[in-house]
Amino acid sequence: MIHPDTLTQHLKDAFTQAHVEVFDKTGGQDHYIVYIRSSDFAGKASLAQHRLVQKVLAPLMASGELHAAEIKTAVPE
Repeated sequence: MIHPDTLTQHLKDAFTQAHVEVFDKTGGQDHYIVYIRSSDFAGKASLAQHRLVQKVLAPLMASGELHAAEIKTAVPE
């Protein structure tokens, strides 16, 4: 399990200057909905954006702290 604040900070460390929101989908602190708006995604297709986030989350998945993440990405306006 990973606390929402810890997950948020982990993502903010990886995507500087990003707006990050995480929501515990099941109440078990292992299934999250992740919203990230970052200029790091500019010029990248949605799939490429999601892969960047998945790469950051991979160690948490491998350790079992995180079981699933529904990822939503956006580029700042």
